[in-house]
Amino acid sequence: MKIVTIIGARPQFIKASSVYRAIKSIDRKNRIKEVLVHTGQHYDYLMDQVFFEELELPRPDYHLGVGSGSHGKQTALMLERIEAVLEKERPDIVIVYGDTNSTLAGALGAAKLKIPVAHIEAGLRSYNREMPEEINRVLTDHLSYYLFCPTEHAVRNLEKEGIIDGKGRLVRDVGDVMYDSILYYSQIAERKSKILRDLNLSTSDSSHSDYYLVTIHRAENTDNPKRLKSILKALNKIGKEEVVIFPIHPRTKKMINNYRLAKETSNIKLIEPVSYLNMLMLEKNANLILTDSGGVQKEAFWLRVPCITLREETEWVETVQSGWNILAGIDTDRIIEAVKSAKRVGFSKRKKSFFGDGKASQKIVSILMNLN
Repeated sequence: MKIVTIIGARPQFIKASSVYRAIKSIDRKNRIKEVLVHTGQHYDYLMDQVFFEELELPRPDYHLGVGSGSHGKQTALMLERIEAVLEKERPDIVIVYGDTNSTLAGALGAAKLKIPVAHIEAGLRSYNREMPEEINRVLTDHLSYYLFCPTEHAVRNLEKEGIIDGKGRLVRDVGDVMYDSILYYSQIAERKSKILRDLNLSTSDSSHSDYYLVTIHRAENTDNPKRLKSILKALNKIGKEEVVIFPIHPRTKKMINNYRLAKETSNIKLIEPVSYLNMLMLEKNANLILTDSGGVQKEAFWLRVPCITLREETEWVETVQSGWNILAGIDTDRIIEAVKSAKRVGFSKRKKSFFGDGKASQKIVSILMNLN
């Protein structure tokens, strides 16, 4: 069986590494040949190459070098170049991950060539069609033959849209491959990461370090000056009383400069993007995480760190329902009040794992191997 795996952004590198390890572990007779295609959606060293090095992913068989651009331009270039790779390789299955432009381009390219698409992280919905990610994930699900869902809720979302198991489609709740990754790499991070020392963030075995961690990267927050200013004002006020660590995404940094918002970051410790292992250590030892990232919301949940999400909705509803995540939106006062509330009343203890048993990748590989 030949599989073409299409990735382009750092969360996809993490997910793909788990499936790659599972293939090597399960496929002892080398029945699966995996061809790795990197679209080049992320191309900065700290957003790209360092992840391949840390995650021990093999060098991509194809690097399409698409780079940045508008959604339409980027997706079109990816589609054109992915199509050429698929026509050459003629795989049995194309695997795509998540909800980026690389995901949609890979699914479109495969579907038009009548190659079955396997979507890992299928069924997620924020029900906000203004998010490019929502458009990508909905279209990809409707193009896919094999839909590997991370939660029961994701399966129900697909059922509502008429995507059900049977009649040529396979829908399975396998758990979350990122949970597999965090279980595997968090121990490695403990041994190898020196980020806490480098940033002078002391910690102990009995408590978290005394800082808050921030990530902001979604276009609806970074590309809107009013929204970005409102978030930064809140963080800056919080920074007067707490240490706020902000590994800044290249696009966010660019927009802060473009909108002349640097004064709103005077109390925030801005640092360059960090590697996956360093990010795990920053997350694990933070007192609180503020983010607009879907992946970081889950990682906070798994690492038992309270999370405040800088959006009005989330596709990871389980983290909110469990009481471990607060949706604060982008209003300055609401964000500050959410932080005060978290400090005042704390968060409920997590009683259930909604994301599987840490063996999602093995389940996916086993299913794919049994298709032939």
